[in-house]
Amino acid sequence: MCSSRRSRLLLALTAISALGAFTPATFSETSILSLPQISAQIPQESPPPAAVQPSQVVLPQQPPTTPEELGDSLMEHQRYQAAIAAYQQAPRTAILWNKMGIAYQLMFNAEQAQHCYEASLRLDRKNARVMNNLGTIYDSEKEYSNAERMYRKAVKIDPRSAVIFKNLGTNLLVQRKYTKGWDAYQTALAIDPNIFKSNVGPHIQNPTSAGERGAMNYYMAKGCVRAGQNDCAIDYLRMALNEGFTNPRKIQADTEFAGLRSLPAFQQLLAEQKQQ
Repeated sequence: MCSSRRSRLLLALTAISALGAFTPATFSETSILSLPQISAQIPQESPPPAAVQPSQVVLPQQPPTTPEELGDSLMEHQRYQAAIAAYQQAPRTAILWNKMGIAYQLMFNAEQAQHCYEASLRLDRKNARVMNNLGTIYDSEKEYSNAERMYRKAVKIDPRSAVIFKNLGTNLLVQRKYTKGWDAYQTALAIDPNIFKSNVGPHIQNPTSAGERGAMNYYMAKGCVRAGQNDCAIDYLRMALNEGFTNPRKIQADTEFAGLRSLPAFQQLLAEQKQQ
């Protein structure tokens, strides 16, 4: 992944929570009907079975598709405007408002997404997932204090959500609360060691300040090291250096990166900096 694209994904508020890769099974409470696996057991030297006539086959009755199910299917195929139109025909539950908010956010319509998330919370005031989603909207609008407040409320309700702790950590880093941000990242890693591998869900734009981007790159590198993703860590360190947040001496002195020192890619990174 190129540097510019990786940087755009840095904020990694990826995670509009609990949506996974936007499959219908995770996007709503209903799942796709599928045929079970059938293993045939044919005894030795038995006569061939009688042919089954089409009229003897009884097909299961498929329930009619609801507007919400149709919206879920359209979301899976990234047809967000059509999904919203389908959702608008369904009863407005807290879950439905959240889905509409996600669709609007994927269309970069933060105002409508925020309206939907707030409507969802009015119906279900203790939904940590929706609080997380609203937090990502605040972050995208650079309302960092409001976003932090949402994430902290969310983790009190769902203290086992690695995604929300990761979002909180990124939010704190943007506010230059580096120690607290790294603490939140470590909590996310303790819950899910693979949290930094995840790039699912909508992302919001990266901060405009080079210092903010550099800080996030540096601490994302630490998170990758903790998760055993050395190549990823080196990529983030390169971006942190390019943004001017750190320097080779600081990286070499940081014990978090001790395990990288023998790697050729890490040595090459430092050599590149000396040549500049």
